[in-house]
Amino acid sequence: MRRTRDVQEERCSLLRSRPGLLLLSSPAQAAYYLGIDVGTGSVRAGLVKHDGTLVATSTEDTITWRDPEDHRIFEQSTNNIWAGMCKCIKACLQEAKVSPSEVKGIGFDATCSLAVSDMNGEPVVVTKGDQLGQNGDRNIILWADHRAEKEAELINSTGSVVLDYVGGTMSLEMEIPKTLWLKRNMKPELFKRCQFFDLPDFLTYRATGYNRRSCCSVACKCSYVPTKNGWQPEFFQKIGLGEFVENNFEQLGREEVLTAGMPVGNGLSKQAAAEMGLLEGTPVGSGVIDAYAGWLGTVAARYKVNGKLSDEVPSLDESRHRLAAVAGTSTCHIVQSPEGVFVNGVWGPYKDVVFPGWWMNEGGQSSTGQLIDFMITTHPAYPRLKELAEKQGTNIHEVLHNELEKLRAEEKVENLTELTKDLHFYPDLHGNRSPLADPRMRGSIVGLTLDSNLGDLARKFNVTLEAIALQTRHIVDQMNDKGHSIRSIYMSGGQAKNAMLMQLFANTCNMPVVLPQSSGAAVVLGAAMLGRFAAEAQRKELNREQRGQALWEIMVEMTPPGTMVEPAASPKEKKLLEAKYKIFLEQIDIQRRWRKEMEEASR
Repeated sequence: MRRTRDVQEERCSLLRSRPGLLLLSSPAQAAYYLGIDVGTGSVRAGLVKHDGTLVATSTEDTITWRDPEDHRIFEQSTNNIWAGMCKCIKACLQEAKVSPSEVKGIGFDATCSLAVSDMNGEPVVVTKGDQLGQNGDRNIILWADHRAEKEAELINSTGSVVLDYVGGTMSLEMEIPKTLWLKRNMKPELFKRCQFFDLPDFLTYRATGYNRRSCCSVACKCSYVPTKNGWQPEFFQKIGLGEFVENNFEQLGREEVLTAGMPVGNGLSKQAAAEMGLLEGTPVGSGVIDAYAGWLGTVAARYKVNGKLSDEVPSLDESRHRLAAVAGTSTCHIVQSPEGVFVNGVWGPYKDVVFPGWWMNEGGQSSTGQLIDFMITTHPAYPRLKELAEKQGTNIHEVLHNELEKLRAEEKVENLTELTKDLHFYPDLHGNRSPLADPRMRGSIVGLTLDSNLGDLARKFNVTLEAIALQTRHIVDQMNDKGHSIRSIYMSGGQAKNAMLMQLFANTCNMPVVLPQSSGAAVVLGAAMLGRFAAEAQRKELNREQRGQALWEIMVEMTPPGTMVEPAASPKEKKLLEAKYKIFLEQIDIQRRWRKEMEEASR
């Protein structure tokens, strides 16, 4: 953590270098902000000072239910998440010895999962079977749930304008295919009494009692088109959700949507404040999807090169050159632009989801951290790997890295790419989100041998990282080819701690990668920024342009410096990576051709 004096000096320097800054408040009085981050497997609270210093964090695991007979099913509970969140908030206040009156604002981010309640906010079961549509705990269809494949196919056959704003193809991970699945499987009288939320919006609803949706959630995941008057009646009628049109979209949210961080209602309700241990009326910022909180918490960072802090203080315009990669179980790739950029297979462009007047695109990989774990834990040498890690007092990734270095030395090759040059892995074991938007894509490995030892596991570990990096390049290339101008990648999430992978990203994409000061804190910090913005926007009336400038300046002030990893591939490794990338693209074409041939043969 930065010392207080260092922070004050940086702030003074920032003010001197940017005389037009619209900073709305002074940190002279004690002021703290809470960020709530609901991830795939846990909920986390972070208590943050005015300058961005993280003073306390607490995490609670959340429950995910699976169906042993259907691998597509992932379900969670808002009650379970809420209880864990309240526990985390109280733990943060206790650890930091901060009173509720010192907490000036709270912001939320969450996964883009579908939360379902009745009109009173009570959870409604989403599990297929007799309880579907009744009140009960299992009321979230998690983002990773793939039950709505047929519904997504129907939606993608409509040719609706909605599809233009999701890269041409709607993912079955989005909320409307899942909502349509519920419509088709739930009794009509039960479906009629439901409200449907992207999870961040449910959290602000439960926190305040006000049903105000965020532009981030409804535009990115719920088929709301800000530039086309919002909800599209013809689209919903065509796919079989005409009742939404008839009830004026009451079930999806018919009030004016809010840009990121705008105050929701009158702040915390009496009940929510009591459950959290905070004060009624504490400002609540309109929420964002977790990947967008990662964008908020990273892209305004200055960076260090060889330990020296760069002189550049980034402007809002600079943000369009910085791709945020939020990498945990899956990876999301977020970039902002002053004009809408349409990229096939990449979600968006979405207008006004964070900054008024700005557009955002979102690429993604459905399984990255999850894929690395899968490739390691399903290998026959995994028990041996765990045993060595325990014996050496280190982690399994360090053992694998050491094994790779040993193999590299034994085979007298210059780099790890050369070590595994004859092993080619295509990583879409859970379908492709971007840039193909094809859930039927599957994984493949070329170059297998009759080897099940630790060395084989290490090689497969290396090509897994390599494949994730090659797919990242595929996404970045597609974005830049269509009009973006991405020059660097700003990381957050657990994968930012994987030094091998970060250098691979820099080498493969041939651009610098900036690592956050704390890989786990960037997302929760982004959520806390929304809490601070809500508090300050509530005190002062701001027009659209002022709102954007004020939020950017909060980001610049609160984001700690990152560390830059520059491309470092030798000429030989560059040639190898180029060859690997060419083969990676060929694997896509071959898989699709084979699929078509087998479909034709089976008719």
